Amino acid sequence: MKDYLQESQGALTTAAPTKDQGHEVPIHGEINIIAGGFSRGGCTASQCKKYFRGVITVEGQRSDQTPKSDLVFTRTDLQDVVPHDNDPVVISVVTTGRKVHHVLVDQGSSGNVMFWSIFNRLQLSTDQLMPYVGCLYGFAGDQVEAREHIKLRTTFTDGTTSRTANIRYLVVNAPLAYNILLGIRTLNRIRAVASSRHMRMKLPFLE
Repeated sequence: MKDYLQESQGALTTAAPTKDQGHEVPIHGEINIIAGGFSRGGCTASQCKKYFRGVITVEGQRSDQTPKSDLVFTRTDLQDVVPHDNDPVVISVVTTGRKVHHVLVDQGSSGNVMFWSIFNRLQLSTDQLMPYVGCLYGFAGDQVEAREHIKLRTTFTDGTTSRTANIRYLVVNAPLAYNILLGIRTLNRIRAVASSRHMRMKLPFLE
């Protein structure tokens, strides 16, 4: 697993630019995505091996459900979107019978994160927490320890279509302007497509 800020022997790694990069500015380091969580099945070697065995056989386990039509973003979807507004895609979800706002759709994150403040506001019991040993990388350039995770039935909707799934969230006590962070694995699981241009997420109709 890569750190958010890659270092090598106490110094930032340096990569020489190539002709294909189209510039001559030297590269002094790399800033990576938030990494960690269940993106590889877990944090132990046995969990990772089990995950990769599942990946190899996934072709034979695909769902027969296929989208009835392609997902298309139109000009109508741009209504009420502020021009040149580069904010991230933020949605609402429903879990434990409550609607949670300020949910960040992070297509560059490998994990789902629920922050401690919203955990308390949902009035969840700590007895529901399951142990997790590992760290997330990327919060303010530092690593954040995640001690527990929780599985919650979560409903997503785009106004016309909805999808409900059991989602595993790493519970982290760290300050952030959002209540929940959704990673790429969840988006793929519910077959969602997010457009930062249109500031929304869409779900396909399934047969």
